[in-house]
Amino acid sequence: MHRLAAVVVSPVLSFDVSIPLMVFNSVPHYDVRICTARPGPMPTVGGPDIVVPYGLDEVEGADTVIAVGSGGEPAPPQTLDALRQAADGGARIASLCTGAFVLAQAGLLDGRRATTHWGLAGDLADRFPEVEVQPDRLFVEDGGIYTSAGAAAAIDLCLHLVRLDYGAAVANTAARLAVVSPVRPGGQSQYIETPLPPERGTSLAATRAWALEHLDRPLSLADLAAHASMSVRTLTRRFHAETGMSPLQWLLIRRIDRARELLETTRLPMDQVAARSGLGSADSLRKHMVNLVGLTPTAYRAGFTRLPTGT
Repeated sequence: MHRLAAVVVSPVLSFDVSIPLMVFNSVPHYDVRICTARPGPMPTVGGPDIVVPYGLDEVEGADTVIAVGSGGEPAPPQTLDALRQAADGGARIASLCTGAFVLAQAGLLDGRRATTHWGLAGDLADRFPEVEVQPDRLFVEDGGIYTSAGAAAAIDLCLHLVRLDYGAAVANTAARLAVVSPVRPGGQSQYIETPLPPERGTSLAATRAWALEHLDRPLSLADLAAHASMSVRTLTRRFHAETGMSPLQWLLIRRIDRARELLETTRLPMDQVAARSGLGSADSLRKHMVNLVGLTPTAYRAGFTRLPTGT
């Protein structure tokens, strides 16, 4: 069982506290504890009070520790001490939204890249010049410490951690339960400028759904544009406006995610995994897996297979 402690620091949004509960409690492999320096009732920003049941002793021995909240305000010294001890003890450390300020106060972001909500990124950079703030990223990892932007980006980071721990199939199941996209890379920009209202009253959601149903085909920009009934130039411009990525970048990430699921849940030969995910050949699958995941398909399957041994 993977022990996870979410350390809440006031002021905090109730939504931010709910994110680790929503994502990690949907996966049976996690034991999630919400804790704080002073357990009990806690006011939230613009929402109802919450009750934080656990104290900071839950941080000791946790495999992952996530700082949630603070709004940039000073964190209690005992909270900072608990985070430092967790990091020194080898725990994976993360923050959601303004929790990055807590990690910065603890000195855990010194000399590292980090992000937070874009509206507070300038404040983080000004107050902690030793932190390399990246305001245009959904989430950032540096040296085993993870920071995310706000709201939906915090969900993206939590899903990313699930993917690291238990693979794409488990993470995608958690994403479906949360009714969110299973893959939004951390390097994607926080600033997604969807036209309001979308041109001609439509979006490219239907085309993206169609592409997901046909990932085994060699889809081209022309194919996507034809489905959307628009020119390639218009498709490319609007695709980037809606997703923050080019159509081909988006397709490649989806193909890799499909390949990861197949590697985890089947014993298909590599050439069949490549074919079903639209990556062409086993050599192409290997190249893209190494570039985007950092593991060969064989190594990924060995580390993340969901099949019983001997079947």
